[in-house]
Amino acid sequence: MNHKRPVVIGIAGGSGSGKTSVTKAIYEVYKEHAVVVIEQDFYYKNQSHLEFEERLKTNYDHPLAFDTDLLIDHIHQLLNRNSIEKPVYDYALHTRAKESIVIEPQDVIILEGILVLEDKRLRDLMDIKLFVDTDSDLRIIRRILRDINERGRSIESVVEQYLSVVRPMHNQFIEPTKRYADIIIPEGGQNQVAIDLMVTKIKTILESDNIV
Repeated sequence: MNHKRPVVIGIAGGSGSGKTSVTKAIYEVYKEHAVVVIEQDFYYKNQSHLEFEERLKTNYDHPLAFDTDLLIDHIHQLLNRNSIEKPVYDYALHTRAKESIVIEPQDVIILEGILVLEDKRLRDLMDIKLFVDTDSDLRIIRRILRDINERGRSIESVVEQYLSVVRPMHNQFIEPTKRYADIIIPEGGQNQVAIDLMVTKIKTILESDNIV
């Protein structure tokens, strides 16, 4: 049985930056090696105590929208080789769903989300910290296409949300966390060189005295 400490990789970046593509690329290489992806989006706070109209006012791009204490506790559990029950968020009801997902501990833990580098307690658990840095015009185009095609939104509502919430929150909270990154990856999942470097680095850590 493996008692050595898993490797924790934090992948941050703005909405539409391509951090999910980077996560998938790393996951694909290590899926034989036992990797688990923990998405920060699953850890939005439970809002069941609020009326639905109140829930609609939630700013999902603000650090306080996340139940970071629970996320930190869950990472500690996985580091100690314990399973967790990852929460599920219901975007239609704007609160945490009743069901959860059982996640078993693995050798590599990828923590992905817009603000995973914002809290020092989370950063301190990471072996590698990445920031996916993509120009704002590309990010807004990707967001518009995603929200219209996948979420049935109108272009006006997406642009309004971007200008009133997403952009100011990005500038205030997400962009400043770039300074904490070990590696900044331009252009997300399209950057094969950066992904190859990451894969090599993770392999080095896994083959070192950490995990064999």
